[in-house]
Amino acid sequence: MSRPTGAAFSTVIQREVCSDDPLGRHDPDAAGAATVNAEVPRLESRDGRHALFVDGAPFIMLGAQVHNSSNYPDMLPLVWPMVNRIGANTVEVPIAWEQVEPVEGKFDFSFVDALLTGARSNGKRLVLLWFGTWKNTSPSYTPAWVKLDNRRFPRMKTKDGKDHYVLSPHGDATLAADKRAFVALVKHLRAADPQNTVIMVQVENETGSYRSPRDYSPNANRLFAQLIPPALAAKTGKRGTWTQAFGAQADRVFNSWHVASYVEAIAAAGKAVKPLPMYVNAALAGTSFPSSPEGTASGGPQQDVLDVWKAAAPSIDFAAPDIYDHDGKNIAIYLDGFARADNALFVPEIGNSADFARVFYDVMGRGGIGFAPFGIDGTGYSNYPLGAKTLDAATLDTFASTYAAIGANMRGWARAAFDGPTWGTSRPDDAADRSARLGNWDIVASFNQWEFGEKDWTFLKRDAVPWADDKVGGVAVVALTPDQFLLTGDHVRVRFNAPKGTPDNAVVVKVEEVRFDGDRWITTRVWNGDQTDYGINFRDRPAMLRVTMGRYR
Repeated sequence: MSRPTGAAFSTVIQREVCSDDPLGRHDPDAAGAATVNAEVPRLESRDGRHALFVDGAPFIMLGAQVHNSSNYPDMLPLVWPMVNRIGANTVEVPIAWEQVEPVEGKFDFSFVDALLTGARSNGKRLVLLWFGTWKNTSPSYTPAWVKLDNRRFPRMKTKDGKDHYVLSPHGDATLAADKRAFVALVKHLRAADPQNTVIMVQVENETGSYRSPRDYSPNANRLFAQLIPPALAAKTGKRGTWTQAFGAQADRVFNSWHVASYVEAIAAAGKAVKPLPMYVNAALAGTSFPSSPEGTASGGPQQDVLDVWKAAAPSIDFAAPDIYDHDGKNIAIYLDGFARADNALFVPEIGNSADFARVFYDVMGRGGIGFAPFGIDGTGYSNYPLGAKTLDAATLDTFASTYAAIGANMRGWARAAFDGPTWGTSRPDDAADRSARLGNWDIVASFNQWEFGEKDWTFLKRDAVPWADDKVGGVAVVALTPDQFLLTGDHVRVRFNAPKGTPDNAVVVKVEEVRFDGDRWITTRVWNGDQTDYGINFRDRPAMLRVTMGRYR
């Protein structure tokens, strides 16, 4: 793959993304520069589009999630260089229940304070991941005094009456203890973070249960025999008992309702202290529906049970997919399942191998509010084959190149994407063309081309592009008006064509390379001649373009 690497690429990123600071800090958006007692971040929705507001303006989260066990002060020096390297503006970090309440009723937020200090000094925002009752369905991050007391904090029961590994969502004492610890965390944030360095909180992590679709304890069975709750009936149009309403999926929907209700109680209590945006993440169900109740994380907020979660957990701002499927077609299905008028699209966790970087364009093209590869730190752990075998320079540079153009112009892009329609695509697995109608024009993205010339030219000999076998590249577009567009991308050729059946008098009026200076777009140069004769070509240099189309008379 032809990309600047190592020191050369670092220079590009510092110059084009964060020229004011070699660590990737941007003064207007730096967490340390935020006003004390500033406006609390919030999610806004309008006309089916969504925006995360930070410091009173739309914000795109160019994120990085650290490994699960990197949530200790001694690990933070291994975090900041990596997240700075890829140009992330936000870092997702676990906060474990066992970490903050090792002894019941006694709280320790020293790591939270160290994290806040480090984020501010590096100009990063934070998303805290609350690892409480569930972490990838397991209670592994609960304190020892919870893990070891199965009477007070009961596990689910299987159909044959045995203990399951998952804590029951019907455990009142478990909910009360988890909620108390979470509220203590949010109270600490209210006092220690008036700058709003923390912009969102994930409540629990990949909730649900594998290998048993619900709790079969006597209390759970009693609840299962009852009619479904009125709020769920109103949302789904279903009636009757759980079995009558949901058939083969009844156990899973029942568990989804009660897990969501449990999470709702925690989120609502936290928001009463400080109303930060709060979301949940999903260990995904398969792309074939209905999902197997035993084979998926039953109870979690997967795409086919979002209505259940919406009805049970109104304090949760949105549900988000954790993506580790390398198949581009499956990824599109997941993104489409979560990109809804009532659900902001956010990918809080995606594999960190280079092929996943391209998905950023799919997310931005669907109006997404953020994206974060998993495992971006220097601790040396690899979750291959879900992610990269090694987080080497080339892999980091792939994510950095993807983030770069929007990173420098993030506020402008976020504002435009909230105001107008978007489209985007990554390079498909087969490198086939992708197209869409946006405004008055058909936009076509093609891949594996040099900047100069056409694929069907035979009179000029040329080599195949070096990145032909790499799953990299894509484009994201925002319509400013029906005839004017913002776009960015890499390893892609983009053309704006007149729709079929319309007059053949289309013309590219102007292609401007632009930057956002805080309240307006500034033209830095105009692309023309070789730069536009063969479409608009992005290779391995970040750029933000404003394209104006028109028709001559």
